[in-house]
Amino acid sequence: MKKEITVSAKSIEEALQKAAKELGAPDVSAIEYTVLEEAKKGFLGIGGTPAKILASYEDVLCGKAAAVAFVKKLVADMKLDATVSVRDGDNDDTIISIDGESAGVLIGHHGDTLDSLQYLANLAANKKVEGEKREYCKITIDIENYRAKREETLRTFARRMAGKVIKYKKSVMLEPMNPYERRIIHSEIQGIEGVSTNSIGSENNRKIVIYLEDKKTND
Repeated sequence: MKKEITVSAKSIEEALQKAAKELGAPDVSAIEYTVLEEAKKGFLGIGGTPAKILASYEDVLCGKAAAVAFVKKLVADMKLDATVSVRDGDNDDTIISIDGESAGVLIGHHGDTLDSLQYLANLAANKKVEGEKREYCKITIDIENYRAKREETLRTFARRMAGKVIKYKKSVMLEPMNPYERRIIHSEIQGIEGVSTNSIGSENNRKIVIYLEDKKTND
């Protein structure tokens, strides 16, 4: 977004420094400006006029930098006692981790809030400015190592439900899950002989059914 301000100071140089600070630019070289008035010295220090410039700065963040900036601003605006760190993931993604005592509020029920935050971070990372060419950037958000803990919980749950299906010879329908969690369940069940999975329903109400069958059908 391009920001523009008018700045006055004792000299053009001081006006540029002031403009860069107010616009949030990294340094003077990043801003564009037009001199509106040169500074004029008065007689014996009386009647002088300051220099005046019209300065502008276009703050364009792209890719993971935009996502990180979005997450950091959210954490700051919510006044959370949490830190934000970034690392490369194993699946050609960028992982943004939020850690701290108050970070858990961003997880939500079964990660619902976390998934929404991740969706918004991906929008921020891949929003294109007109005329710009940008490669797709995949962002994964994790909070207090929640995703690894949730995956292990789901895998344990899948094994337990598969055991019930085998014992009672009766299919089991699980609660609605997002695509990420359904993939974990499907993956775990694939390694258990005698049971298979299928998904029914649509959109946010999609559920997994575990049943007795050799053939496995996944999402």
